[in-house]
Amino acid sequence: MNSGSLVWGEPQWAIPAVVLFILAVATACWSYARQQGPPWVRGLAAVLRLTAASALALCLMEPLFSNVRPRPQANRFVILADNSRSMTLRGTGTRTRGEEVRTQLQHDAPWQARLARDFELRRYVFDASLRPVRDFDVLDFGGTDSALSSALRSIAQRAHSHPTAGVLLLSDGNATDSELNERELKTLPPIYPVVTGEEARPRDLRIQRVVVSESNFEAAPVNAAVEIACQGIAGEPVLLQLFDKNGDELQRQVLRGAEDGQLLSRRLQLQPKQPGVSFYEVRVIAAAEEDAWLPPHRTREATLANNRRWIVVDRGQGPYRILYVAGRPNWEFKFLRRAAAEDEEIQLVGLVRIAKREPKFTFRGRQGETTNPLYRGFSDATGEQAEQYDEPVLKRLGTEDDQELRDGFPKDAAGLFRYHAVILDDVEAGFFTRDQMSLIQQFVSQRGGGFLMLGGQESFAEGAYEHTPIAELLPVYLDGGESQPRGDAWRWGLTREGWLEPWIRLRTTEAEERQRLGKLSPLRVVNSIPRIKPGASVLADVRLADGKNVPALTVQRFGRGQSGALLAGDLWRWQISREEGAASNDLETTWRQMVRWLVADVPDRVEVEIRPAAANSTAAVDLVVSVRDALYQPLDNASVEVALDAPDDQRLTLRAESDENQPGVYQVQFAPRVPGPYRVQVTATADDGIPVGTATAGWPAESATKEFAALTTNKALLQNLAERTGGEVISRAALDAFVRSLPQRKVPVVESWTYPLWQQWPIFLGAVVCLMGEWGLRRWQGLP
Repeated sequence: MNSGSLVWGEPQWAIPAVVLFILAVATACWSYARQQGPPWVRGLAAVLRLTAASALALCLMEPLFSNVRPRPQANRFVILADNSRSMTLRGTGTRTRGEEVRTQLQHDAPWQARLARDFELRRYVFDASLRPVRDFDVLDFGGTDSALSSALRSIAQRAHSHPTAGVLLLSDGNATDSELNERELKTLPPIYPVVTGEEARPRDLRIQRVVVSESNFEAAPVNAAVEIACQGIAGEPVLLQLFDKNGDELQRQVLRGAEDGQLLSRRLQLQPKQPGVSFYEVRVIAAAEEDAWLPPHRTREATLANNRRWIVVDRGQGPYRILYVAGRPNWEFKFLRRAAAEDEEIQLVGLVRIAKREPKFTFRGRQGETTNPLYRGFSDATGEQAEQYDEPVLKRLGTEDDQELRDGFPKDAAGLFRYHAVILDDVEAGFFTRDQMSLIQQFVSQRGGGFLMLGGQESFAEGAYEHTPIAELLPVYLDGGESQPRGDAWRWGLTREGWLEPWIRLRTTEAEERQRLGKLSPLRVVNSIPRIKPGASVLADVRLADGKNVPALTVQRFGRGQSGALLAGDLWRWQISREEGAASNDLETTWRQMVRWLVADVPDRVEVEIRPAAANSTAAVDLVVSVRDALYQPLDNASVEVALDAPDDQRLTLRAESDENQPGVYQVQFAPRVPGPYRVQVTATADDGIPVGTATAGWPAESATKEFAALTTNKALLQNLAERTGGEVISRAALDAFVRSLPQRKVPVVESWTYPLWQQWPIFLGAVVCLMGEWGLRRWQGLP
């Protein structure tokens, strides 16, 4: 507030004025000291005379009142109104928050006219974005977001180019974007919030949070933990429903025991029928109001917009290619191949050695025959296509074409990195060259692939893998320490870490899983190891008759990938214990889940990540695409096309631009206009026109989740904005008084003005009245 100051126009008259005033005082004292009469009459008359004399003496110095005021139209003043959906909430009164705001912002309101005389008045509305308006008749309160902080940032940027005296903010304070930091608050002009809404808590059910725990294993369902906030629903049953994307109900639960201010927590389990991205919707409502979804006005809740949430489940999408290398045909490969055949997302490529190398001089074949006769009779067993005498006899299974694995195990990264995982089964280290073993290590550490070695007579230490690159890769030590004892019957069981891994378990409950494990046939082939490596986890063990436990399945992270050691070599025996007529084959399910674990986190050449946008919009997301070449190095100069499937069945096509700071990364920002689930498919093409790959992802646009996260007015946020920017909270009743006080407040551009007090008639009138009063008092008392 500007208090102003008193200045003197003719200060050189100060001494004559003081002399005159002293003479007036002396004359009055001498005159009334000689008079006879009541003391109070003489004293009052003297005061009246001296008051008139002092006023006239001060006028000799021409007193002026000096102050500053806003220069007309030099300062900008902003009226900012909230146009979001939360303004449609109705409290205990008859009007909504929006109706109250619209009444205050009528274009013919006197306070707006007064404000426009002193300031350059700017009117804005905000929801997901800030928009200038000529008047506030455009308010419809249909905005999907309350981007309050974003709107204030935009106003602060405009204030740099034009002085702004303040912002009159009409909102409920329920912002859906991030709060302003300390630096941003300092750039804002004074904020004057006009609080709209009531503090009374309305009746409401709200899904506060949904936490999804998912895996891409067929026997592990997706768990969705749902937290429901209740207000005014105490004692009433609550209906929890799960729907698929088509609106078909999948599950329902009736929850009881709701208490005001507390959370109801429930867990839903769902089993997606297809791989890739799937969408589900969770809804809650008071059980007695189940039919309220169709006519929302019938429900007794304040709003139904916060009663539903979308769940996005990504079970991964292949095909995932697994390279299986075996030193000899065995039963394990038979059941592994059967299991993979049941999974459309898994492609098992087998490289099985039928016979080891044969020296030419020890093999007797037909005269003139140079190829191994074991391949005699096969269509491709002629010439260079058949294995020679001094080469192992290999059988390729499940290859894409005749060229795949033609020369045996891949010898370069381009050949090996095309797979997602490698499984070695009962094959000795001598089968590989040193370079090939280093290539397997790079496959896991750099490419991020999965690696699993199965037990057998030529695996681990028995296969002479000590001091090889593969030994460094394994989660177990192969040399040093004491070997574990051998036994004739090993019982498979899960460790404490194993019970926490969904891909190890096949049953829903622990009791059912223990019952299943107890029926498994005992194992007879388990490789001995001295100990496991630091950082590795033992997920399963086998138990001897004497009760001693020995690791059977050990895993660890290695670089970007993961490796596992399945020390048991005869899981096929579990097929013997399969019950007659059982609906599921547990052995095949075990293999499928183990293979799925191998490829679960293996990166593809094209990957897409959906991040909340760092920009001001609350609904916008950044679609970040990583593109790699055949050696899984960042690929620049690629063409990346992003196809978006919106909830209204519209398809949008965007083009991602290269990130200047990160090689092989492409980015595009998208702001959804329609709430609901969005599916995105990315297609990357190299600069030579060769396709690199595709990726799929999804996310839900749920503006109502934040918009109606709180139904009461956020007075604390508005009060903080006012205090941190030098403003104050204004009540609706004090709006006119606030506008009248603005000229006396601190504003950027002001001008000085003076007010000549000595020329004002009240001063002279006061002096005359005082003199006439003195004269009348003397006449009344008969004084001379």
